[in-house]
Amino acid sequence: MERSVSKSLELIRRGAVDIIDEDELAKKLERAIETGTPLRIKAGFDPTAPDLHLGHTVLIHKMKHFQDLGHQVIFLIGDFTGLIGDPTGKSETRPRLTPQQVEENARTYKEQIFKILDPQKTEIAFNSLWMKKMDSMSMIELCAKHTVARMLERDDFKKRFEAGRPISIHEFIYPLIQGYDSVALKADVELGGTDQTFNLLVGRHLQREYGQEPQVVITMPLLEGTDGVNKMSKSLGNYIGITEPPGEMFGKLMSISDELMFRYFELLSSLDMEQIEGLRQGIEEGSRHPRDVKMELAMELVARFHGQQAAEKAKEGFVAQFSKGQVPDDVPVAELDCSSPAFLPKLLKEQGLVQSTSEARRLIKQGAVSVDGAKVLGEEVSLGEGQVIKVGKRRYLRIACK
Repeated sequence: MERSVSKSLELIRRGAVDIIDEDELAKKLERAIETGTPLRIKAGFDPTAPDLHLGHTVLIHKMKHFQDLGHQVIFLIGDFTGLIGDPTGKSETRPRLTPQQVEENARTYKEQIFKILDPQKTEIAFNSLWMKKMDSMSMIELCAKHTVARMLERDDFKKRFEAGRPISIHEFIYPLIQGYDSVALKADVELGGTDQTFNLLVGRHLQREYGQEPQVVITMPLLEGTDGVNKMSKSLGNYIGITEPPGEMFGKLMSISDELMFRYFELLSSLDMEQIEGLRQGIEEGSRHPRDVKMELAMELVARFHGQQAAEKAKEGFVAQFSKGQVPDDVPVAELDCSSPAFLPKLLKEQGLVQSTSEARRLIKQGAVSVDGAKVLGEEVSLGEGQVIKVGKRRYLRIACK
């Protein structure tokens, strides 16, 4: 903890939407510096999906900032709350995961976060450790520390209540358990997305109720996906997964808008804000091309998750593919029966180029599917040895006839 309070706050503020309360945070930081005792920084993740995308890493990157300042970060895997399902932003009751799904997803989370965080300075916690020990009386005491009226102040609950849509009792318990996690971990700071503000403030309230100093809440923005409009989401197909192949990841990063690029720089890059501002000024003055600056971003992020050599190869592949119009060398090959025309929507789905036949039909209508550079006009195509099917800008399949 070598930095002053002002320097620490400067890094902590980077990209943050709200700090509740910054004066409290300054006092905590000052006490930590004086006593040499690091703050406990908590961020919770429900293992609802097996793979993280760049949107998830906004919080993890902020955790890294606190690590760099010498504080203790706690990556909390909500294996207990994951069995309930976070109702935040949901218009109906969320399906519950099975214990097996939670266990498998939690395992992959642990493997992925250390691409960013220092494993030697990271505490991994599971909230089942204390929640499975909580008896019914303790749960009743926890529920007694909050009111239904306060719960209905939450926007999604309020809308569902007014619309007459069901709210299960266990959904009210979810924010209480998330808040109790902060009590169990004695968190000084909790990080979360802006959609988690209500739950994070419940943590502050419960810490007071249990006689602890309330945590400071820091909310981070929800990162827009490749469409530049909606928050990054697998269901919307606008995500960049951190386990995706380097070439795919590089290409997706190069597809974001020039404006969105600097939001990614601020929230995900290790460059300091002065360096980022220098890149922005270079573009405005005409001394830097936006494409080249975007390549620097893509190189940094791909290297972080796949290594420098893989990032260099991904860059070379991108330049060859898009600057010179070449097909990448590592195109997947499918052995098919070429003796009769193929039904393309089914073929594209079976080969993993699209998620559904309806998506394939839509892309065909949009002219986004081609065979050897010629746009496909119908859903049935005759295929030949060595032909290359291209879907969108980055998905390829080479045909090998049986």
